[in-house]
Amino acid sequence: MGGCCFLFFVLVLLFSSSVDACDRCPHRSKAAFFSSASALSSGACSYGSMATAFFAGHIAAAAPSIYKDGAGCGACFQVRCSNPTLCSTKGTTVMVTDLNMSNQTDLVLSSRAFRAMAKPVVGADTDLLRLGIVDIEYHRVPCDYGNKKMLNVRVEESSKKPSYLAIKLLYQGGQTEVVAIDIAQVGSSNWSYMTRSHGAVWVTDKLPTGPLQFRFLVTAGYDGKMLWSQKVLPANWEAGKTYDAGVQITDIAQEGCDPCDDHIWN
Repeated sequence: MGGCCFLFFVLVLLFSSSVDACDRCPHRSKAAFFSSASALSSGACSYGSMATAFFAGHIAAAAPSIYKDGAGCGACFQVRCSNPTLCSTKGTTVMVTDLNMSNQTDLVLSSRAFRAMAKPVVGADTDLLRLGIVDIEYHRVPCDYGNKKMLNVRVEESSKKPSYLAIKLLYQGGQTEVVAIDIAQVGSSNWSYMTRSHGAVWVTDKLPTGPLQFRFLVTAGYDGKMLWSQKVLPANWEAGKTYDAGVQITDIAQEGCDPCDDHIWN
């Protein structure tokens, strides 16, 4: 299947399958915590040790409806607990780095993120940890990486020239999901598509030679948006290295689902 046709096909599937997702709407559930953030660094998104550096270690494992077979990796959520004695109204922002298969909670937070939901009162965070599982409210928010404004492409160690390339995307801003990636040699119009292997990792065994360009299809508005990164990987790219994609994602996807209720997050 050609690159353009494949991207259109993926876009149709995405919006037909996520019609009821409404990530932007407030959801009520429960959350637990991992005693060590390192447990999340070995998670299904395959961020590895980098995971604990995202959002100062405020990371989470998310239910399948949020994880979305890996498309939800890197998504950001504001989450707050409901205990009026211990919990602040602001809560904290977490980034999805793992899959949570528990049917008791939608999110399992790092202990640092769990404690950050507490009021800024001495001992409140410790008391919150003692509860173990708490009622929460959460909704999706744009990811803000501070001075990390540009999308980065990390070449995974499993990549082998000249036949196999595995990448993952870092610092994906906005409130979007990357749903398809095309790859071609710089200057060529002979595009081929990459497939999501697992988590945040995309792969191809149809690797062009020379420097490489990418097209990223992201959810944006009510349709989608193609971002063309005209020169990302040099001809001498190396496994284990990270490269600037030269594009910035700031879009917010408008989900094709029923409007949220009138609940205001304040």
